[in-house]
Amino acid sequence: MKITPLDIRQKRFDTAIRGFSRREVEAYLELLAGEFEEVVKENISLKEELRRAQLRIEQYQERERTLQETMVTAQRISEDLKSAAKKEAEIIIADAEHQAEKIVHGAHQKLVQVVEDINELKRQRTQFESQVRSVVEAHRKLLETFSAPSFADRDYARVEDNVAYLSQKKANHGE
Repeated sequence: MKITPLDIRQKRFDTAIRGFSRREVEAYLELLAGEFEEVVKENISLKEELRRAQLRIEQYQERERTLQETMVTAQRISEDLKSAAKKEAEIIIADAEHQAEKIVHGAHQKLVQVVEDINELKRQRTQFESQVRSVVEAHRKLLETFSAPSFADRDYARVEDNVAYLSQKKANHGE
């Protein structure tokens, strides 16, 4: 059973022979009721303060949970970003290596083509030199043929002798 300051004020005691002074008991009960009223008010005030403090604690606990969740999320995002960056770096490196292989392969193909071109040019040069030698040789033989006494040259001397002989004969007959 809860006792209130009003209960204390309204409490009446039976009178007995040689009992306490009624005025003193009432004055003490009034004093006790006032003090009890102060205690009840303070208790109500403390309960209200406790309720507000518990509400703030709950708010702080909620903030702490939110901060912890945020930190966990931020850490997870950070790890995801690191992982994504690592994967992207691996992709970039793989792509760069692939491009490098293509470039090296292309350079090798060009080298092979240049070597083939050089060999073809050497073959063409050898063929051209051979053709020039053949032409020079043919012209040399032609020159040798022209510089050798020909049938016409040998016959020309004979024809001249015949003409000189006939001219003399004619001159001898016609004299």
